[in-house]
Amino acid sequence: MFESLPKSVSVYEVSPRDGLQNEAAQVATHAKVRLIEALVAAGLERIEVTSFVSPRWVPQMADGTEVCRMLERHEGVTYSALVPNARGLERAAEAGIDEVAVFLSASETHNRKNVNKTIAQTLKAFEPVISPAVARGMKVRGYVSTLWGCPYEGEVDPARGLAIAEQLVEAGCYQVSLGDTIGVGTPVQTGRILELFLRRFRPEQIALHLHDTRGTALANVLVGLQLGVTTFDASVGGLGGCPYAPGAAGNLATEDLVYALQGMGIETGIDLERLWQAGQVAEAVVGRELPGKVHQAGVRSLAG
Repeated sequence: MFESLPKSVSVYEVSPRDGLQNEAAQVATHAKVRLIEALVAAGLERIEVTSFVSPRWVPQMADGTEVCRMLERHEGVTYSALVPNARGLERAAEAGIDEVAVFLSASETHNRKNVNKTIAQTLKAFEPVISPAVARGMKVRGYVSTLWGCPYEGEVDPARGLAIAEQLVEAGCYQVSLGDTIGVGTPVQTGRILELFLRRFRPEQIALHLHDTRGTALANVLVGLQLGVTTFDASVGGLGGCPYAPGAAGNLATEDLVYALQGMGIETGIDLERLWQAGQVAEAVVGRELPGKVHQAGVRSLAG
């Protein structure tokens, strides 16, 4: 049953951006940098550190440029940022970001509430982002959210998400992250979605961005692994959520993901003890206990 699992995977850490963006209390810039450095120390090499959107809409990310300037650069570590438009790209480039990400929803209603545009208008807005970023030598990643379900429309036809992903890749995105934004996905549904996408894309062009509202995120990861997917988004401590997805819980916790992967003999390059420590930093940064389930005793038992 598990003979075909990949030998290694890439974990794409989103806590400094997706995890912190919805925190009601403003997180100090130096605290964000401390969290990012703790993640690097744990071995994470792909970290989404901020977003360059209007501070009016996401005030928590208003210090994106300062965060980037304060970060120490590490060989082999890619810092990425979310950008919605050409102005965001300019700010990201000025800040020395390695990679940018663009984002939209497979659900028309969610997309309008999230970015105040139709899907078609959002794709049009990416024209001065994706190609120019690639021309600058920056990699571009795409997010397609609400593929498993929308808080406003209910079920979403995966073919709608596939059509969006095709346009993103054609425009220059090297990878598209498929989002279960409200955490409703089940393993059978995940299998059907991935089988559809994998008829069109190579496994390395696909990532999974799963929320754990109903405790099914790791089960959906296993389906992805069995189908050859090797990139998974996660957030230390399970930080995160979506302001336009009522009732959605946080992201899949990075600790839980890495614990499960290592227990299956799948290499991540991440030190679980140091990752647990990064989770403690995240809790200190936001001032509360986080839902990540792997505790220090579990870390030590896995280590032997």
